[in-house]
Amino acid sequence: MITGGAAATVFYNLRQKHPTLDMPVIDYDLALLFQPVLVLGISIGVAFNVIFADWMITVLLLIIFVGIATKAFLKGVETWKKETIIKKETARQSQFNGTERTAEVAYEPLPGGPNTSNHKEPKKSKETVRLRHHKGSILENVRWKALGVLFTVWVLILASEIAKSHTTTCSVEYWVLNLLQVPVALGATSYQAVLLYTGKRVIASKGDQRTQWRAHQLIMYCSCGICAGIVGGLLGLGGGFILGPLFLELGIPPQVSSATATFAMTFSASMSVVEYYLLKRFPIPYTLYFVAVSTFAAFVGQVLVRKLVAILGRASLIIFILSSTIFVSAISLGKCGVGISNMIQRIANKEYMGFENLCTYSA
Repeated sequence: MITGGAAATVFYNLRQKHPTLDMPVIDYDLALLFQPVLVLGISIGVAFNVIFADWMITVLLLIIFVGIATKAFLKGVETWKKETIIKKETARQSQFNGTERTAEVAYEPLPGGPNTSNHKEPKKSKETVRLRHHKGSILENVRWKALGVLFTVWVLILASEIAKSHTTTCSVEYWVLNLLQVPVALGATSYQAVLLYTGKRVIASKGDQRTQWRAHQLIMYCSCGICAGIVGGLLGLGGGFILGPLFLELGIPPQVSSATATFAMTFSASMSVVEYYLLKRFPIPYTLYFVAVSTFAAFVGQVLVRKLVAILGRASLIIFILSSTIFVSAISLGKCGVGISNMIQRIANKEYMGFENLCTYSA
């Protein structure tokens, strides 16, 4: 379901432009930093899903989802207040200049993220308003070199997982194939991190070309990417629920944050689907049904949300939608209601509820 919705959203976003800059709404440099380690984390998380008991996954799901939803909601409130100040200031300037507002004010990146003290607010112009509504062709909008690197990492790790399914669990070949994923993922992410650290590449979607990345920041963000992947693989998600709020904390505009997190999540979620299929842990007919429903819902949601943001001039709506979706997902995934009920029943029956043995697991 998540893979279908994410793929549909990415397809829609491939033609979209950044809200204020002449660049794609998907930040490929940001994706290059997080996606490889995210996919690596998915592989680790799927293994943990086999080892962890159901009640452990249920409790972890509740803690993580409530925490992320609360954090995203507070960020949304903060962004809403900043947007309100900008709107009032714009209205005051319009009255002072004796002009009337004939169009909705374009979204402007709000202060935030590391080392943004030198950030200057961009001046509003007709070009800025034009960019907000501009769509480019997919061929022109996609950064093919970056996409090729991301796809290569995905294919190599996927090939390792498929080859692993034909070996004996916990055999030498099994662990060798697991370990081969580490240099592939860390190599791609480390290369991008070095380029950001040396200033040869920038996270241009922030609109601040002078951001100075520190080594400990890059290490922390890469670690967050691995953790997001582990949680995504453990809970059967794509990791985008964690990356979205993280990107917002980096000062990335909500539109770009949502689009880039979904882009990275498409790779990781599809990887999770393949791995769970190899473990025979989901029914195919239900999967196809939910893929169809989520794909249609994703297309409709993207169109409606963009129109609302354009009409109201508040990108914070995306953050509130993200927050509410995370909270509702904790319930709709069946863990919070059914999971707790099953946990109580197993406690009453005095069933074994400890860790499982990965080496004795049989698909």
